[in-house]
Amino acid sequence: MGPFLLVTIQIDLYDRLALDLEEDLVRMVEKTSAKGVLIDISAVTIVDSFMGRILGNIASMSRLLDAQTVVVGMQPAVAITLVELGLPLNGVSTALDVEKGMALLQSKMIFDEEEEQEEDDTAAN
Repeated sequence: MGPFLLVTIQIDLYDRLALDLEEDLVRMVEKTSAKGVLIDISAVTIVDSFMGRILGNIASMSRLLDAQTVVVGMQPAVAITLVELGLPLNGVSTALDVEKGMALLQSKMIFDEEEEQEEDDTAAN
């Protein structure tokens, strides 16, 4: 969707499938020069420490490729599990739904562009 990749996870991911998702997403960020990745996990009912780590890895790798990551649709039970497992999901922003997630990605993209412009202006002086 424009400069963003939208990923909807419809099933609970197990190790191999989660690793494949991670690899495919990072490749698509690079291939499309995406500025953001929105991951909809509203259908996910189970998150273990491995899946939490995969979401964090996706965000870290995407950031290295100049893209932001937002996870949307997290169910309360999933949020509770992540906290109980001690998984803060560093680098992953969250929003309640896809619409709010897209708005968050757009605001992050605008902020990044403004920061780059300020750096260019400072360097030119």
